Amino acid sequence: MSLTPAKVSSGRGFFEVINIKRYLYLYIFCVLGCASLRGKRWRRQRREKEAASMASRPVKFPEIDDELRKIIGANMDEVPARKLAREAFKDIQLGVDHILFKTPCDGLKMKESYEVNSRGLEIFTKSWLPKSSSPKAVVCFCHGYGDTCTFFAEGIKLASSGYGFFAMDYPGYGLSEGLHGYIPSFDRLVDDVMEHYSKVKDFSVLIQKHGLRLLLQHRLSENPEFSTLPSFLFGESLGGAVALKVHLKQPNAWNGAILVAPMCKIADDMTPPWLLTQMLIGVANFLPKHKLVPQKDLAQAAFRDPKHRNLAAYNVIAYKDKPRLKTALEMLRTTQEIERRLEQVSLPLLILHGEADIVTDPSVSKSLYEKACSSDKKLKLYKDAFHALLEGEPDEVILQVFNDIISWLDEHSRETNSC
Repeated sequence: MSLTPAKVSSGRGFFEVINIKRYLYLYIFCVLGCASLRGKRWRRQRREKEAASMASRPVKFPEIDDELRKIIGANMDEVPARKLAREAFKDIQLGVDHILFKTPCDGLKMKESYEVNSRGLEIFTKSWLPKSSSPKAVVCFCHGYGDTCTFFAEGIKLASSGYGFFAMDYPGYGLSEGLHGYIPSFDRLVDDVMEHYSKVKDFSVLIQKHGLRLLLQHRLSENPEFSTLPSFLFGESLGGAVALKVHLKQPNAWNGAILVAPMCKIADDMTPPWLLTQMLIGVANFLPKHKLVPQKDLAQAAFRDPKHRNLAAYNVIAYKDKPRLKTALEMLRTTQEIERRLEQVSLPLLILHGEADIVTDPSVSKSLYEKACSSDKKLKLYKDAFHALLEGEPDEVILQVFNDIISWLDEHSRETNSC
């Protein structure tokens, strides 16, 4: 077949000429061949090299000693290393100079626990509740990619405003069991989230878990409707995609959702070129756990305020390496599914997005607002704001975002309780 100008100008003809599938298969064969030849010895040497590399990185925390530096510089693929690092670094984290850590929490009851789910995985959970009054509503938090619910304390702000705030680390993230940063199935992750928050919404379980039996039973006798607290999803970034998937699987189970920079679509600048994506899809079938997906500096892209950007390093158990192949492809597949199903979103919505976000695409948040069939929806865009609206913006913007969230919750909690 000759390469005519007409075929060069036609995308279809061009790919017919170069026969891209052969190149993909050749690439996959080469990668698998190399991996097979090196075998277990190669993988062990690579892990040792990665661990040594992490331990020899420039010191970001001049206040810590060599022993602590070794703990937080260890390979955190498995959860015991993450638990050790979090426990060793916890007191330093509490002293971080960030507005979220300065919110008074004397009037709050905080609880951390581990629960084994139906798949046999140990899941880390955390909650914040008002100590001296009953909560207005239950808010269930879905954290972002690589993140954990142990660091930036969104729960303190909402619990201080009278809400019961519940969070969990997804399997493979934070202090939950599983290979660090690995999502073999996004639908399975969503099922894990649904399982945990279904227990939270069971009011008798909530009472037993937080030791408020006498107080709540007393209020139940006065206010029978208290047993049916309104419940809201709160999803940030990837957690926005999780929250939307939970809603699509449980369309009538929630009284509303707050979506902060939701991952309805990964921004084009953050995704690999099409050809590389197709190669990675092929390789992922054989090497799903490998960290081969190129990625820009997320902290640089997500945090506008330089001081807050530097503080992100203190989240020592966050996943900061290259995305694993299967994880990246599951996120891509999920965003494509959500884009196709925007019209099916029917619950009350508060969507918040930075106009300058280059991590998740704010234009898709606009599409969600326009296409969602809910009659109760609100879109709030913040001029010049980046991706991390609740952690990475100047203090005045962070406070404004929280005020917008709390005002919306107050309005919708009153409406639900009055029905």
